[in-house]
Amino acid sequence: MRIAVLGGTRFIGRRIVSDLVARGDEVLVVHRGSTEPPDLPLCRHIHASRADYASVADDVKAFEPTAIVDTLCMSQADADAVLPHLPDAQLILLSSMDVYQAFYHVINDSEGEPLPLSEASPVRPARFLYGEARGEHVGYEKLDVEPSYLDRGGTVLRLAMIYGEHDRQRREEFILRRVRAGRDRIPFGAGTFLWSRCHVADVSSAVLATIGNPLAASEVFNVNEPTTRSVQGWAGQILAATGSSAELVTVPDAALPEDMWITKAVAQQLVFTTSRATAVLGWQPADPAQRVAESVAWHLANPPSDASPDFTADDAALAAAP
Repeated sequence: MRIAVLGGTRFIGRRIVSDLVARGDEVLVVHRGSTEPPDLPLCRHIHASRADYASVADDVKAFEPTAIVDTLCMSQADADAVLPHLPDAQLILLSSMDVYQAFYHVINDSEGEPLPLSEASPVRPARFLYGEARGEHVGYEKLDVEPSYLDRGGTVLRLAMIYGEHDRQRREEFILRRVRAGRDRIPFGAGTFLWSRCHVADVSSAVLATIGNPLAASEVFNVNEPTTRSVQGWAGQILAATGSSAELVTVPDAALPEDMWITKAVAQQLVFTTSRATAVLGWQPADPAQRVAESVAWHLANPPSDASPDFTADDAALAAAP
């Protein structure tokens, strides 16, 4: 098949492109050209920003894609710049589970949604959960993006917390930074937060399972691992994968270093069911423990260049331990 990927050179899109090429698909990547990974598999490239997509729309149509995977539609403006110019093909949009009302509760230290959360769980009425922008994405709001794709018969994949190789957010870094520094005691909060996660390879396999599936048209699917360890359990998996014997020392949440926020106690948990993706797409992610080990191995071999060597806040937190 011929698959066009909007984005496709960073993290999730990068993995999708690699897996599509490995499967034997002909792939066209439409991106700004600011990132050209040397190890990206051989495929076609068209360079254009989303705002200028109309200028290359005819070239994409000439490719005659079977499906189009949009990995970077973050706002209403992003959708408006691209959707009117897309050819008649299967559409797959990567969205986020932050559309659910449960995320509003987490950010606002409240509770209100029963578990597990499904595609039928309430989405939040409030917009712009992160303010005017999320990172580089001005006007970020997936709730403003999803309806247009669904109206075109597209499929929306709502992603959990994604981790794995090339993750720019470096989800495991709250533990790995301390392991690399040889810290044998790590200040830790209650660690009871349950937040569904998913490895980037399993996100990619969900996308590949969606392509060509007529039952996926105009449908929404949660994409995450079927089981969820608490943050404390996850941290233990990360430590085990490194071979470290560091101790997680419980300290008051108020004393935690800023980058240990995820270990604090929360009122609302984020546990999602993937039964629809399993039933309709036939999607099955790999064993989470295996995936954590794979991710940790990559991040240990590819450490960030800007990791802070300052553990003053750790020492202060450990001094406050009961």
